[in-house]
This record gives sequence, structure tokens and C-alpha cells, in this order.
Amino acid sequence: MFLRSCRHLRCDHLAAVTLLVIHAGLLAWSATKHSPTAQEPQSLVAGLSHWELGDFQLFRVNPPLVRMVAALPVIAAGYESDWSKLKPGIGDRPGFDVGNDFAAANGERTFWLITIARWACIPFSLAGGVSCFLWAKELTGRPTGGLIALFLWSFDPNILAHGEFIMTDCAAAAFGVAAGYGFWRWLRRPNWQRAVVAGILLGLAQLTKTSWILLYALWPAVWLCWSRFGRHRELPQSDGAFPGFRIQSGQLAVILLISVYLLNLIYGFDGTLTPLREFHFVSRALNGADQTGQVGNRFRDSVLGHIPVPLPLPYVEGIDIQKSDFEKPWRSFLRGEWKPGGWWYYYLYGFCVKTPHGTQLLFVIAVLTTLVGLCRRKSAARSHAAVPASDLAVVLLPPIALIALVSSQLAMNLHFRYVLPSTGFLFVFIAATFVGLLPKRIEAEPPGRC
Repeated sequence: MFLRSCRHLRCDHLAAVTLLVIHAGLLAWSATKHSPTAQEPQSLVAGLSHWELGDFQLFRVNPPLVRMVAALPVIAAGYESDWSKLKPGIGDRPGFDVGNDFAAANGERTFWLITIARWACIPFSLAGGVSCFLWAKELTGRPTGGLIALFLWSFDPNILAHGEFIMTDCAAAAFGVAAGYGFWRWLRRPNWQRAVVAGILLGLAQLTKTSWILLYALWPAVWLCWSRFGRHRELPQSDGAFPGFRIQSGQLAVILLISVYLLNLIYGFDGTLTPLREFHFVSRALNGADQTGQVGNRFRDSVLGHIPVPLPLPYVEGIDIQKSDFEKPWRSFLRGEWKPGGWWYYYLYGFCVKTPHGTQLLFVIAVLTTLVGLCRRKSAARSHAAVPASDLAVVLLPPIALIALVSSQLAMNLHFRYVLPSTGFLFVFIAATFVGLLPKRIEAEPPGRC
């Protein structure tokens, strides 16, 4: 039975499964060989506190999905806990202290507990690889495009490095590109089913890293531009009329509402609909004070203060704490130089030194190919482009917005992983443009079966 099923597998599917298996094997092996990072014990113990105590105060700077999944095998295996220092105040981050107490309570067994917690996070990276494969494949109409994107994801050193950790960055990259793929499919063919899927994927992205909150502003803007300038009607005439503006706007509202509901659901609706004036902020941007660290609320006496916030209270507090971190006077290091604050090109420079030269070369070729395609207006010249410019815009706008947002925080330049969620989109972009450069004979070959 198994062999008979294998005969009906398409070659591209078999190749994709092979890449995913290799990728999972590399992550599982690395998880057993590398010692825990400084943040992993606090991430794990925060996930345990979510389940055991129903509390989301630990590690509020990012949502709890990854930590909660990582904690499941540890709960099954059993562990010793020490919650004596779990007394966070406004703006405090006691996760490191509680994580150290967890490691002391479990001794050498901590290494095994972190290993099995790491293994539980491997499916996040696999989901990113699948999303890259499916999106690039549909963009180009060729399996080759999907395999290129999946290959880049599977062997990217940054994805491999962070995919083994109990941290949010790789999961944010995975569900970020998955959400982009779901949103693009809805744009191409708006219907209620695709809107629901896009909403769920957006919610999962929000549950991995607060950076993706920018999608709530970006996606409506992209939809407005798409509906005005880049409408690609995928529906054949027999399937009925293309949905009008009102129906599409309703579906977009459903996408956003489902994602917000899913975010609140995982938090157990902890503090949802708290009026804005009742929050206690510590970041200078939100506390209305002259310096970071003072507790306050600039909205307390304003009309906006009466608005109930449709987000969990720990989620909003986490954004505030993260913002306060970016406001503090940090010393940054780049190319042998220490200085207060940072450089606007810090993360762009990080791409140059932390990504493989082969990936960089493919990205440069993709950019040049896209620019040439945009500059030439003749249909013969456009044959070099694998996908329309409007589709590429949907792929490129989220990573550009993310990199711009992180780069604008000049008070602190610290971790390249802050822009890691952009990588999946870039792999899809490379694959989508590179397929257009393949020889016609290869491009025209129909997908065969193994």
C-alpha cells in the first residue's frame, strides 16, 4: 500500500518532503548538541507558568504561542518548579531570575528538558518551509519556484540556528510568510473561506511576535491599492462575478477580527477590553513622562482613554516594555566601533555578513530582474518576469515595513534576529523572479511523477 502511494507522488512533492525531512533532522540534531541560550530557560519557564499558573506576566515582550508549545513535552516528562521570584511589577522582567531558579531546581536534567522543548518547536520551522514552497509555486505556476524557496529556507544558516531554539524568531518568520501567503490568496480570489484561513494565519503570526502588529495597518492599505490598481481576477466567468468593494471590505474585516479573536483566545481574554486610561505604561512614548521608566499614561485624561482596548492586557504591556527597551541608552557595536545608540543601516549590514553569499547573489539578480521588467514596457520584455509586479509588491512590502520599523529604533542595535521574520518573504521573492530566468525548455516541462 505504501509503495503504491509513493508511485503516485509527484516528483516535486517528493523533493519537497525530502527537503523538509532533512531540515527537521538538522534541527533535531542541533537541538541535542548546542547548549541553551541565555533566554531559553526563561522562555521555557514562562511557558510552564502559562499552563500551570494561568499567568502571562513572564516574558510579556512577546506572545506565548511558542513557549506554550515548547512547555508541553516538559509537562509530560515532569519537572521541578520554583515560583518564589514570580512577582513582576510594572515594567519588570523577572524571567531571567525565575529561569535560573528553574535550572537550579532541575539540575543537569535541565539540558534534557530544554532539548525536548526544542524538538516541540521544530514544526514551526517546517510550517515556514511549506508556506514558502506553496507560495512560490503558486506565484510562478511551476514547482521549480516552490522548490527553490524551500531549499533556501531549509538550508539558511539563520533559520537553522534559530529554528532549534525555544524562541519566537523562527516561528515569527514561519507564520509571517504563512499569513502573507494566505492574504495573497484571498487578494487573488476573495471569498469567505479564504478570508477565514487568512484570518487564522494572521492570528498565528500575531501570537509569535509583536512585530507583526504592523500587518494590521499594512494589509488594509495593500488591499486598497490592490483593488484599485492590481486586481487579478482569478475567478472564471462560470464561478460568478468578482466580489464587489463592500463584500471584500467585509471579508477583510473578518480577517482582522478572526486574528484578534484568536490572539485573545490564547491569552484567555486576560484583561481584554480594558479601557486605555487604566493601563500603567513605562515607555516614554506611552507614559507621557520625560523619561523611560516612570509609570504613567498619556491617555488617562484624554478622550482616547475611554476606549476599550480589544487586546489582552499582557500583550499591550509587552509592547510597552519592548518599546521602553528601545528607548533606553544602549551602546551598540558594529565593525569594531562602540557608540551610544546605533546606525540606521545596522540590520542591512547584518544581511550582508550573516546571510550566505549565494543567497545574496540570487537576491541581487532578483532585484535587477524586477527593475528591468518594470522599466521595459514591451510585452516581449515582460516575458522575463515570472510574476506581475503587483504580486511581488504583496511579497515585498511586509519585509520592507518590518526592516524599516526595526531600523528606525536607533537607540538600540542589538540582535539580527529582530529582522529574521522577513527572510521567508525574501526567499519567495528570489524564487518567483529566478524561475523567469530559466531556459524555456525547462520552464515548459510539465510536472512529472516519480
